[in-house]
Amino acid sequence: MDEVVGAIADAVRREILVMLRGEALSAGEIAGRFEISRPAVSRHLRVLRGAGLVRDVVEGRRRVYTLETGPLEEVAGWLGRLMGPSGWQHRLDALETEVYRTRRERQSAAGRERAAGLEGDAGRERIDRETA
Repeated sequence: MDEVVGAIADAVRREILVMLRGEALSAGEIAGRFEISRPAVSRHLRVLRGAGLVRDVVEGRRRVYTLETGPLEEVAGWLGRLMGPSGWQHRLDALETEVYRTRRERQSAAGRERAAGLEGDAGRERIDRETA
């Protein structure tokens, strides 16, 4: 994981990963999108390849790179444990629980009405008196 984190610590390497997210690109195509030298881009690609974040395939005289997301899963899992659920997540979970509880209570009351052969407000009032 340390090698992956070190690789993504650089802004140029992160940009290369984003570029490769949607398509495979040759080293020349990648280098053409930066204002830095081709040898500098080549060094960045070497670091990414060493961390397992990109894979390269030789096609004729070109080296084509593709994104490998597997090594990022460990980092994402670690970050998820570090961050934990947000305060909002706890509130939304509580709301979801309350919605399900209310829905069960209403379904249960409707079932008692049907079983008793009662409908409407009068039937609900009778059931409420009986269950209270």
